Amino acid sequence: MEKIYKLMHNSGIANVSMGIILIVVGVTVGIMTIVNGTRLLMNKKEITF
Repeated sequence: MEKIYKLMHNSGIANVSMGIILIVVGVTVGIMTIVNGTRLLMNKKEITF
């Protein structure tokens, strides 16, 4: 029975750490997208198609 609790504990730690990593990656990608969008809007006069 103690083996099962240990396994569940380790699984919980892994899930929490993966969640934190995914939140950090999501926020980073969102900030990068906003910065790149702002750059594009500032330089839209220079863009030709």
